[in-house]
Amino acid sequence: MATWHCMKQCGACCNLDPSDRPDLEDYLTPDELALYLSMVGHDGWCVNYDSFNRECRIYEERPRFCRVTPETFERLYGIEPEELDEFAIACCHEQIEGVYGDRSLELLRFDREVGMG
Repeated sequence: MATWHCMKQCGACCNLDPSDRPDLEDYLTPDELALYLSMVGHDGWCVNYDSFNRECRIYEERPRFCRVTPETFERLYGIEPEELDEFAIACCHEQIEGVYGDRSLELLRFDREVGMG
């Protein structure tokens, strides 16, 4: 069985362009939505994303909606904890493919790291 984990030096989830996520207000509170939108840079990437090192500058203090935990995914998406791995892997796969492409090294590396490739 595949197990989700965050892949270092990926950053696909840091591409926050709201036009790619039209349903944000369906699962974020008004305060979370305002915070989310304040984090979107002019290029669609999170203002806290260090593109040179490909990592989050506020990782330890990042907002709840940036965290992949059973509690967060149950609250935001109604995903039961036992479904988290499958759902998170599908979300990451889709996001990585959308940001970097379906033949990208990031996608190949992610699939290998979570046991899908």
